[in-house]
Amino acid sequence: MGLRTRRSGILHIGRYGEILSVLIKYGFGDIVASLNIERYLSLTKKIIFTHEEKERSRKVSRWERVRLALGELGPTFIKLGQFLSNRPDLIPVDLITELEKLQDSVAPVSFKEIKKIIEQELKNPIDKIFKTISEKPLASASIAQVHRAVLNNDDMVAVKVQRPNIRQAIATDLDILYHLATLLERNNQIMRALHLTQLVDEFERMLSKELDFSIEAAHIERFRCDFLKEEQIFVHKLYMDFSTRKVLTTEFVHGIKVSRVDKLEEAGISPKETAKTCVNLILRQIFYHGFFHADPHPGNILVRRDGSICFLDFGAMGVLPPSLRYHLSIVLYGVVKKDPQRIVRTLVQLTSERVRNIEQLEYDITEFIEEYSLLMLKEIDIGDILHRFAGIITEHNLKIVPGFYLLLRTIIITEGVARRLDPEFNITRQLEPYVKKLIKENPRLRHLSYDIFFTLSDIASLAKDFPFELKEIVRLIKSGDLNIQFEHRGLEPMLIRHGQLVNRLIFAIVLAALIVGSSIVIHSGIPPKFFDIPLIGIAGFLLAAFIGFGLIFSIIRGKKM
Repeated sequence: MGLRTRRSGILHIGRYGEILSVLIKYGFGDIVASLNIERYLSLTKKIIFTHEEKERSRKVSRWERVRLALGELGPTFIKLGQFLSNRPDLIPVDLITELEKLQDSVAPVSFKEIKKIIEQELKNPIDKIFKTISEKPLASASIAQVHRAVLNNDDMVAVKVQRPNIRQAIATDLDILYHLATLLERNNQIMRALHLTQLVDEFERMLSKELDFSIEAAHIERFRCDFLKEEQIFVHKLYMDFSTRKVLTTEFVHGIKVSRVDKLEEAGISPKETAKTCVNLILRQIFYHGFFHADPHPGNILVRRDGSICFLDFGAMGVLPPSLRYHLSIVLYGVVKKDPQRIVRTLVQLTSERVRNIEQLEYDITEFIEEYSLLMLKEIDIGDILHRFAGIITEHNLKIVPGFYLLLRTIIITEGVARRLDPEFNITRQLEPYVKKLIKENPRLRHLSYDIFFTLSDIASLAKDFPFELKEIVRLIKSGDLNIQFEHRGLEPMLIRHGQLVNRLIFAIVLAALIVGSSIVIHSGIPPKFFDIPLIGIAGFLLAAFIGFGLIFSIIRGKKM
């Protein structure tokens, strides 16, 4: 079920004006102007900014201003920034770097409102649900905040509660985003090529999942099953009896944030070993299970006293089918073995559209590999490599499933976490055994006998039906019933423009005829007359003037006739 109310964005006029004001404040008036929504500008012109605010917006880069604007616009736009940071096929790398700095942290709501939601969802007074609950939240994000509590059986738990009215606020913002995307597509050819309305739909689906805590609960249980016999990872217990779509209750985990190197050393835990463990666990999720934590930043990883790792916040998870895992392994192995042709073949298989210049793509991949092959292993930055690789994919307009970019981002974040723990850490050594193992266990080879059987079956079926199908085609040709239809794509703008030109030409001919005809009537002196001038001639000139001014105005405005 979607979040949007499907109402026009212009009906949320107060919020619309606020969004436009923030865009203008941070220097994006050109974008507002391109939307052709002058009727809203009266709202934004009333906003007065201080000299300090104007100076601050001038001193920062355009991409940093994007981040600041999204942060000021609130939860939906913070999430939008995080969503777009996973799409290097759509936005520049420099903007992605800025969007990754967006902090999903906001001021907490009052405990009175949180208490009301808990009681409504769990259908009991709060003192019957918990023995104690902390009024001060452990964390406060844009969608939910977390409180520590103790159940009546003395189990210590973390209670994640959805912020009040967050669904309505997000639904309003999505209506406005959809309307803005529609206007941008209508008025800007470049934006039309990005399919912005489809992007808003995709963003809406992502938010719908994050707002449904029952989905996160299912993620936790799936994750637990994947690592049931793994000692290096700890998956916290889920309390289903105290969880709903708006409340999620899990075991409270005592641990040290993975970024606190000093605390780890004080606890006698080796940061270097922790780095290896974290990376191995992420790579195992990706390459073995195809179900991985898609946001493994330091705030979502705890290290327990026994050195085991506990991941938090399972709202965003990535899914990787076996075929995509295999293709990823081929790409990474091709980089290690300096085999650009293998990489190009794999990318061609992954993309949904025809690659126009394979030779140039192969050249760019070769140059990319050679550049990194000159570096020492310890100098290789996998994050930089993957960013550059995503850039090549974007430059060649290769349409690859978005999950591929989410995967690249996860590996980049993981390497960043590992290097905080061990500055000399290199993920390449950790990657190689996983890649080799997956290539050896090629899912295609595993099912080769089945593939051969079904392929031969299809060929036999085709050979059996072909004579009949050929005979039917010949019969249609003989009877004259064979119709061949051609579909022309991409001609609509040209046809529209051609129609406009023809219309203007017709009006120009009519205009010329009116002027010539009226001149002849006036010269001939045909009655009735007005001040000794034939009225028919006057009427003809007036009509010609009206058509002429209309034609000039249409040409200046560039509108259809």
